[in-house]
Amino acid sequence: MRLIQFKTESGQRAVAAVIDHQTVEQLSEVDSVLQLANRALDSGQPLQALAQSLLSDQRHDYEKILREGRILSPIDHPQPTQLLVAGTGLTHLGSADTRAAMHAQNSASTEEELTDTMKMFKMGVEGGKPTDGTVGVQPEWFYKGDGDSVVAPEAELQSPSFALDAGEEPEIAGIYLNDKAGQPHRIGFALGNELSDHVTERQNYLYLAHSKLRPCAVGPELLLGELPKHIEGTSRIVRDGETLWEKAFLSGEDNMSHTVANLEAHHFKYAPFCRPGQVHLHFFGTATLSFGDGIAPQAGDRFEIEADVFGRPLRNPLAIVERDIPTVKPL
Repeated sequence: MRLIQFKTESGQRAVAAVIDHQTVEQLSEVDSVLQLANRALDSGQPLQALAQSLLSDQRHDYEKILREGRILSPIDHPQPTQLLVAGTGLTHLGSADTRAAMHAQNSASTEEELTDTMKMFKMGVEGGKPTDGTVGVQPEWFYKGDGDSVVAPEAELQSPSFALDAGEEPEIAGIYLNDKAGQPHRIGFALGNELSDHVTERQNYLYLAHSKLRPCAVGPELLLGELPKHIEGTSRIVRDGETLWEKAFLSGEDNMSHTVANLEAHHFKYAPFCRPGQVHLHFFGTATLSFGDGIAPQAGDRFEIEADVFGRPLRNPLAIVERDIPTVKPL
């Protein structure tokens, strides 16, 4: 089952199950995925079964929702600071090649000659998929923002004017809710665009933290249940109505150097991420970037990321917004 959040023609929030590319069916009694997930926690009922039981006969034109800009991100929180956005890198087979090329490094053959990028990637390949029930090697991790950094499908991804680049990262994101005891529960998965400043990162890999403090987008559809082991998708950039760049990407554990469970374990092992009521949006990484092919996105370009298992594509135009750097004043 795949769900969307949207606004009705009267402006009311709603949740709906995707019937097909043209039709969604509204759920009764809930107006957000967060409300639905909390209700599942309170009742002990599986989320998908609860959603199925709340289906109504009220259907909506999916294309019209998108065209009129009424689609919402598949997860949000009324208190944006209670939604944490983070991610992991060097998690996909081939991801080290893109990163190494970005930093003009090479993949040397001896351990002494390996760059930090290649060392971390090698650690993931060798220890990111434990089969004995233990927790494997930890991945690269980064903080991206809170709920205010998440924009809806079809909405502008706004890169600050001080950024040196605004490049797409086609990824899958896990979406989680902590219960009243702080125990994390996975709600589902969504397509994501983890916009990053690759030029800043290329200057020095220690600038990675800076490069990730950019907006992101997820959706439009939330996939409930397990993530398929093999996912094929396409990432493209459209400029002035023409495809500027397009490339296939792979995801799912068959194409990753870490299991999803290992990435989750290393995120939620930290107590501050297990606070009751928190929502987490966690990007799992990618191996496909237009930046690796020398593309420099411009304001007005449209990013499009799609994979059949997630239904409709995630589309967002890029905008550059002026951001004055504030001067701190003493009290």
